[in-house]
Amino acid sequence: MSRILLKAFLGLLMRVLYRPKVEGAEHIAESGPVILAGNHTTFVDSLFLALIVKRQVLFIGKDEYVTGKGLKGRLMAWFFGASGMIPVDRDGGNGGVAALMTGRRVLEEGRVFGIYPEGTRSPDGRLYRGRTGIARLTLMTGAPVVPFAMIGTEKVQPSGKGLPRIAPVTVRFGEPLDFSRYEGMDRDRYVLRAVTDEVMSEVMRLSGQEYVDMYATKAKAA
Repeated sequence: MSRILLKAFLGLLMRVLYRPKVEGAEHIAESGPVILAGNHTTFVDSLFLALIVKRQVLFIGKDEYVTGKGLKGRLMAWFFGASGMIPVDRDGGNGGVAALMTGRRVLEEGRVFGIYPEGTRSPDGRLYRGRTGIARLTLMTGAPVVPFAMIGTEKVQPSGKGLPRIAPVTVRFGEPLDFSRYEGMDRDRYVLRAVTDEVMSEVMRLSGQEYVDMYATKAKAA
């Protein structure tokens, strides 16, 4: 019920303010497991994705978003929960494994799982090297990967700025990618890299971003 209310209210608000243009939504199957994999430039990416896709999109988020105290903490917990976020302690030693297993469970339930292969937001608007968790998920579950691109969201919520701004937004989905030819090879690091790079190549084509063959976390540290 909370998701329906959130989507109805914020969906109407965002359609009025941003008039988001959606391309290729028909590539998302109406049932069965689907992995949505795209670029990540700003905090509001997941919000636009959740409000635009008809099916509920579940994604991983930091558990600190839902563990706050007081009224603000409760409101944040409700908001992120209603928008489809599954809290995971990604900073712990087993954070990556927990996130992977959570995604696998969602897909095995026949649901939609959203993931940003870069692993973090882009520090400068360019597209960075993808991490192979996306490849492990599709090979372990057989779920197709639908690449997508968020275009213009970095202008809605510029890095370091507070309130969102009004700017045109386009969400573009590509055709599903089928990696069944690699079935049973989810432990082969060369296969994992090849699958991940194919997904990122499609995201780059859809977004028009400049590609950087470096992990975004390394770029941020530098």
